[in-house]
Amino acid sequence: MLNGNIAALLYLTSGVLFILALRGLSSPETARQGNRFGVIGMAIAGATTLLYQLPWGFFSFLWVLLAMGIGGSIGVWRARTIQMTAMPQLVALFHALVGLAAVFVAASALYGPQGFGLGLPNSIHSTTLFEMSLGAAIGAITFTGSVIAFLKLDGRMSGNPILLPNRHAINIGLGILLAIFIFAFIATEAHFVFWLIVLVSFALGVLLIVPIGGADMPVVISMLNSYSGWAAAAVGFTLSNLALIITGALVGSSGAILSYVMCKGMNRSFISVILGGFGGEVAAPAAGEGDVERPPVKQGSAEDAAKILLAAKRVIVVPGYGMAVAQAQHALREMADILKSKGIDVKYAIHPVAGRMPGHMNVLLAEANVPYDEVFELEDINPEFPGADVAFVIGANDVTNPAAKTDSSSPIYGMPILDVEYAKDVLFVKRGLGSGYAGVENELFFRNNTTMLFGDAKKMVDGIVKALG
Repeated sequence: MLNGNIAALLYLTSGVLFILALRGLSSPETARQGNRFGVIGMAIAGATTLLYQLPWGFFSFLWVLLAMGIGGSIGVWRARTIQMTAMPQLVALFHALVGLAAVFVAASALYGPQGFGLGLPNSIHSTTLFEMSLGAAIGAITFTGSVIAFLKLDGRMSGNPILLPNRHAINIGLGILLAIFIFAFIATEAHFVFWLIVLVSFALGVLLIVPIGGADMPVVISMLNSYSGWAAAAVGFTLSNLALIITGALVGSSGAILSYVMCKGMNRSFISVILGGFGGEVAAPAAGEGDVERPPVKQGSAEDAAKILLAAKRVIVVPGYGMAVAQAQHALREMADILKSKGIDVKYAIHPVAGRMPGHMNVLLAEANVPYDEVFELEDINPEFPGADVAFVIGANDVTNPAAKTDSSSPIYGMPILDVEYAKDVLFVKRGLGSGYAGVENELFFRNNTTMLFGDAKKMVDGIVKALG
C-alpha cells in the first residue's frame, strides 16, 4: 500500500512522462521514443492507482486486474490486426470509449460508497457535483459524437453533412437545458437529474457531429480527442486523482491546439467546426457540379509514367488516402529509391488534413522507412512545385483540387492546397474520376499537364517500378 505523498509523487512522475510523450510525438523522428515515454507513464499511473487503493479488498483488486487483462488483450489483438486504412475509425472508437468511461466513473462516484450517492441532500460537496456533472456531460458528448464519426469514417453513414431543420436552435435549446439540469443537480443531488444530463449530452453529441462533412473529419477526430481529455480531467477532479487531472488537461489542450492548427490549415472557422458546422460553410454543394462539360482526360500507363519520371530532375510525391487504401507506401518508397539512385531529387509533400486523421500520411511513410528529411509540410513544399518536373499524386484528391482557389461555391473553397498544378507534369494515380471525400470533382484531372494513371495504387506503382528497372 502506498501513502498519499508517494502516490502524488508517482502521479507527478507519470505526468512529466506524458509531457515528454507529447513532445516526442511532435516529430516523426522522436515519435517512437515519445510512445515509450507514454507507455511508461501510463504503467506508473496504473500501478500507483492499484497499489494506493489496495484497501478496497483483495477480491476487488482481482476484479480490476481481470478487467485490465481482458481490455489489454483486446487492445493487443486490435493493434496487431487493424489495417492502416481503418486507423481513423479505431481512433474514433477509442475516443468513444474514453467518453463512456468518464460517464461511468461519474456515475460510480454518485452511487459509490463513503457518502457518495446516499440520497441525502448536500451529502456531496457542490463543487464535486459540478465536476461530476461536467465530466459526465463532456464524456457523453464525446461518446455519441465519436460513434457518429466512426460511422462516417467507416462508410456506414454518409460522409455528407446531414442538416436538420433549425439545428442551431435545437442545439442552443439543448445547451440551455443542459445548463439548467447541471444547476438542478448541484442544488438537489437528484440521481434522475444526473441521468437527464447524460441523455441531453448524448443527443448533443449526435447533433454536433452529423452536420460536419467529410472534408472536416480530420478536424473532428482531433476535436473529439480534446473532448475526451477534458472529460478525463473533470472526473479526475471528482476523484481527486492527480494523474487523471494532468493527463486530461494535456490531452484536452493539445487536442484543442491541434484542431485550431488544422482549421487554420483548411481555412475553416474553429468555432464553426466545434459547433457542428455552424453557418453551414461546409455544407453547400459545389455550384454546377455534374453540369459542367469537361474536356477529356489524358490517360497513361505505368510505362508512360516511368518515361516521364526518368526524364525528370526533381519529383515531388503527394500521398493521400488512396495510397493508404491500397497499402502502396512500400512500393512507393521502392520507386523513390530507384529514382534517387539515378540522380533524381525526390521529396514528399504532406497536407495537414491528408488522409482521415492528423498525421495519417506521416505514419504510413514512416512505416515504409521513408527518410524523415524527405518529408515536407504544405508551407515548406508549396514554393517548390513550380520548379518541379513531376508531381506524383497517389490517392490524394481534395488537398490538390484547384477549386479550393477558384470556385467560391465549393465546400473546400479557401482551403490551402498543395500547388501540384504548377509542376511541369502531374501524374495522378487514382481508380477513377470519382470525387474525393468532400464530394467535389477535382479540376486537376482535366488540366493539360495532368496524366491520369487509373487503377489500384499499389499495382500501378509496382508497374512503374518494373518499368523503371
